[in-house]
This record gives sequence, structure tokens and C-alpha cells, in this order.
Amino acid sequence: MRGRTPFRPRQEEPYKINDKIRAREVRIVGDFVEGGNAVLSLSEAIKLAEANELDLVEISPTASPPVCKIIDYAKFKYEQKKKQKEIKANAAKTVLKEIRFGPNTDDHDFNFKLKHAINFLKEGSKVKAYVHFVGRTIVFKERGEMLLLKFAQALEEYGAVEQMPKMEGKRMFLFLAPKASKK
Repeated sequence: MRGRTPFRPRQEEPYKINDKIRAREVRIVGDFVEGGNAVLSLSEAIKLAEANELDLVEISPTASPPVCKIIDYAKFKYEQKKKQKEIKANAAKTVLKEIRFGPNTDDHDFNFKLKHAINFLKEGSKVKAYVHFVGRTIVFKERGEMLLLKFAQALEEYGAVEQMPKMEGKRMFLFLAPKASKK
């Protein structure tokens, strides 16, 4: 049994075309009818589509009667796929940057990490700041929380706190999201 591909069911078409349409009457919209739209019987609509060497595509099946358009289905599908790709490409990709502190982080280190966080937020990235408690430093939880709150306060004009300091295991987290930039 070599070279055998697993069975893949055929992907169902998202739109009904030509003979797959089950309605008796359809509303045709577009350039092929007078006034931009008309109600025709299904057989007349299919004949009109075939006369123009195009397909009858059901655009809105829930309408009464269903709305159809006479177009080249392959081209229509290609354009739909292209639109979906464009929407996906334009979707904002969120980047999460992490900044690690110790419970005894000094002012200089704090300011250094603060500058990095400001740059990350200006770029539009989210920031996850956390205090990592190693060994016996776990007794300084309130010191870690104070550090994160001070960090959030310093970044107030660049970003908004998404989640207040929260303890998980040996780490205390704080999430910051960039403020919407005015274009």
C-alpha cells in the first residue's frame, strides 16, 4: 500500500451556481437586466446566463426570492479569495515583548528597562513585564508588586494596563498594551 493518499472529502462550494440553485424564482441583479434588477423564473435566468456564456451565482440565498448575479464564477471565486488574503494581510499582528525584573531591581536597571518598554509601546507591541522570584526572594512579593505598579505608572502616557499585577507560580505579571496612535 505505498503511495496511497488519505481520503479527503471534496470542499463544498460556498455559493450555489446554475443547476444547483433550488428556488423557482430568482431576483437577478447586475448589468444583464433592465433597471439593475428583475425577478425571473430559474430557467429563464439560467438561459440568460448561458446566452452570455457566464454563470448564474446565488449571492443571497436567504432573501425572498433569492438574489442571483450573472458573472464568471471562476473569476468571482478568485476575487473573493484575493479579498480574504488582503483582509488577512491588513490584520494587525500583535507582538508581545517581555521585560524581566528581579524583586531587588535597582533604579538604573529599572530606568534602562523602562526606556526599552517605551520603545516597544511606540512600535505598537504589547509589553509583558514580570518579576521573577528566585529561591527565597518569594518573601518579597509586595516589593515586586510595587515595582510593577511603578513601572505601569511610568508608562501611563505610552500604554494602558491590560492586566494588573498577578502572581502565577514564581512570577508576577503585568500586561501593557500600546495606546491607539492618532493618525
